[in-house]
Formats: sequence, C-alpha cells, structure tokens
Amino acid sequence: MKISKQAQRDARQLFRRCRSGGLLDENHIRQAVTLLSEKKPRGYVEILSRLHRLVKLDLEQRAASVESATVLPDDLRNEVVNEIKKKYGAGVNVSFAQNPALIGGLRIQVGSDLYDGSVKMRLDKLEESF
Repeated sequence: MKISKQAQRDARQLFRRCRSGGLLDENHIRQAVTLLSEKKPRGYVEILSRLHRLVKLDLEQRAASVESATVLPDDLRNEVVNEIKKKYGAGVNVSFAQNPALIGGLRIQVGSDLYDGSVKMRLDKLEESF
C-alpha cells in the first residue's frame, strides 16, 4: 500500500511528539492511537500504519541480545550491560541467552548492529580462507 507524503509527515510528527526525554513514551502512543481512531481524520489508516512501522523500528533499535556459550557471571553481565548502555543510551533493553554452538566468546546484536566475537565465527572465517 502506497502511503501519501502527507500521511508520512503526519506520522513522523506524531511519533516525535510521543517521545519524551529521547525515549518513546508508551502512554503517549496509546493516547495518539486512540485519538486518531476516534477522530478519523483523512488518511488516518495510512497514518496509523506508518506510526506502527516507526514504533516497531524504534523498539528494534532499543533491544539488545547477548548470546554466550555458557552462562555469564553477574559481574560480566553488568559490565556488558553498562558498555551497551554507554554506547546506545539508557533506554536499551538487554536480554541474555545461552547458545552452545558459539563454542566461546560473545555475540551481541543491538538493532541492526551485530558484534560477533565468538569462536564459531572465527572458525567460519578461517574455513572460508582455505
């Protein structure tokens, strides 16, 4: 579905107004969607669609996934969380997972950024070089 330029501008403006302190405010988004649904201005479906996409992209950028071969000790977890928050801001949600296939090291993904320091990745690169 092609979205009009006016609907894109309106969605971006609404999205910017739903941010407070650099972070997206869930209550503001709910109020905006409710208001749009009640008032039903011209192109409101397009505006809602675009707003949904912007919110989804923002949430993906604020989610960090850390994988390790074994369970990380608490002090190392805290250090990793602090480094991620230092680089990407305080609004990042960090989740930890265990992936034995990594063999060792860490694999960190924040939004579309991937930092792979695992032994598996190094072995794969070595295999490609032959």
